[in-house]
Amino acid sequence: MPEGHTVHRVAGLFRRVFVGQVVAASSPQGRFSQGAAMLDGLVVDDAWAVGKQFFAGFGGDWVLRVHLGIYGAWSVHGVRQTDSLGAPRKKSPAEEGLRQLAVDQFPPEPVGQVRLRVMSDTVVADLRGPTACEVISHEEAATLAQALGPDPLVGDDVVNRERFIERMSRTATPVGIALMNQKIVSGIGNVYRAELLFRHRLDPFIPARSISTDQLGSLWDDWAVLLRRGVKTGVMVTRDDLSPAGAKKALRDRKLRHFVYKRQGEPCLVCGHEVVMAPMQARKLYYCPHCQTAQ
Repeated sequence: MPEGHTVHRVAGLFRRVFVGQVVAASSPQGRFSQGAAMLDGLVVDDAWAVGKQFFAGFGGDWVLRVHLGIYGAWSVHGVRQTDSLGAPRKKSPAEEGLRQLAVDQFPPEPVGQVRLRVMSDTVVADLRGPTACEVISHEEAATLAQALGPDPLVGDDVVNRERFIERMSRTATPVGIALMNQKIVSGIGNVYRAELLFRHRLDPFIPARSISTDQLGSLWDDWAVLLRRGVKTGVMVTRDDLSPAGAKKALRDRKLRHFVYKRQGEPCLVCGHEVVMAPMQARKLYYCPHCQTAQ
């Protein structure tokens, strides 16, 4: 599932290439024809993200809300390049061909189940597989955002930190569940959840409210660092034990990026004990039972 850094990158891309532009909107798949018709021919006013929720203002009246979910992704084609932001997936030969066509043919023909296409004179963004895609009012967008937990990249740093500590301190559910609750904290998914818990040597199964205020503050500060790093690089590199050369290599090789995520059965990089995987609310949780023992 795309996590908070990806959605912030989508918002940043929209601000760079679409804000201030009159765009054409369509639904090649047909499932979003009514919503696309409402946006077609309007100016994109702004684009922003809160956690995993993406918002873009259109024509002063409407807001496009997108939640990529597990499988959603944006494919962005410019006159000179093609890129994808969202869930990793194997591309069909036709989609791979778009990279070549982007240089010679613009706009490229829609490929696959494109829910929404947003297009300017020079850039086209195709949305596939989102959990949610709707047109709402600014008031509805504000109400939805207010119900979400704090995001390190949105609002006041001090207020956000205090909100996180307060919400976690009154949560009886295991910390491994609480960190994935978007009403407690925004943007954390399965990768960041596993890695944050390991980096702070926290047992995923202890109640969130049993963690000290100081520990919660450190957890929030670390989340802010990792999120900003992810937005900058586009990938989730959560290891701080890498040499400069190793860090560069990890940007290219996902197997080198994490302490525990998807490393079940392998030795822990700190203690050498076996990393395990356990189900937690229908998601896979990765952790080291030796390093992350309840204190």
